[in-house]
Amino acid sequence: MITKEDILKALSHVEEPDLKKDLVTLNMIEDIKIEGNHISFTVILTTPACPLKGLIENACRNAIAHFVSADAQVDIKMTSRVTTQKNQPLSNISNIIVVASGKGGVGKSTVSANLAIGLAKKGAKVGLIDADIYGPSIPIMFGLEDAKPLAVQTEDGKTRIVPAEKYGIKILSIGFFTNPDQPVPWRGPMASNAVKQLFNDAEWGDLDYLVVDLPPGTGDIHITLTQTYPVAGAVIVTTPQKVALSDTKKGIGMFLMNSINVPLLGIVENMSYFSPAELPDNKYYIFGKGGGRNLAEQFNVPFLGEIPLVQSISEAGDSGVPVILQENNPMAYAFTAVAEKVAQQVSIQNANTVKSF
Repeated sequence: MITKEDILKALSHVEEPDLKKDLVTLNMIEDIKIEGNHISFTVILTTPACPLKGLIENACRNAIAHFVSADAQVDIKMTSRVTTQKNQPLSNISNIIVVASGKGGVGKSTVSANLAIGLAKKGAKVGLIDADIYGPSIPIMFGLEDAKPLAVQTEDGKTRIVPAEKYGIKILSIGFFTNPDQPVPWRGPMASNAVKQLFNDAEWGDLDYLVVDLPPGTGDIHITLTQTYPVAGAVIVTTPQKVALSDTKKGIGMFLMNSINVPLLGIVENMSYFSPAELPDNKYYIFGKGGGRNLAEQFNVPFLGEIPLVQSISEAGDSGVPVILQENNPMAYAFTAVAEKVAQQVSIQNANTVKSF
């Protein structure tokens, strides 16, 4: 007779690779049912974008076969419950992820857009804030240049902004409220207050992840945001050039300052190499090679991946359909992998500060 205790004992031999504890200790096993030789249970992952889902499922099957019965029929439901940041003042938002760069023009907004959609495609509830006050580009990348978010009266009598929705994510940008043909000549405090309004005065609903596309550099908006809200971590975007890497180091240094202290989720190297359409297997490192990876090693943070210099990426952004939405496009796979690694790192960071469940 197979018992629930037999199942739990077997699964206590299965370690969550990132959290370095077994699934039973982490309370990741639920709904165990036994009917004769048929066993079913649910594994609760820390994110729907877990890149190790298949590995964990196979390990569970092997544990049951080895420690319980090699003849057992095993049904495993893999689901998720996204872990939450500690002391999050916005109780409906589990994790804030900022995407930053030391300098402009490195593709930070492209990474932000594809990261947000990548997380949503995995089943997460995702929002995206375009906090680049002086050069908002998210409306163009999502084909929302003419979007005008509505204001609604909530039950508590407050007026809230309703984010635009597209491709499964909720979006707010300062570009929705300004004339795209006019500059935004705001001083630092005014710009910072505008960004805070996008956080506090919006009807976001429940979100697993809120991705924030920051302006380039290390200015007022970065300091205001990181000191006002507990940020799960920062994704750093760079290109291989020496100048870009130098500025990226300064951006990383800001997040590591004691007064800010935001975890680094990893580094993405954009425009890593060029592959001509007629020679897709050839890689030409026209801006240098390995700079982003070396930087990740220098700061002991994950290297999240290389994104090549490909025309389809910029064309997709210009058309309002980010490249991650294009089926069978290798660039879509590259951005999906980045999204999985970012979600993985968020779970690890949360496990270091609070209990996973």
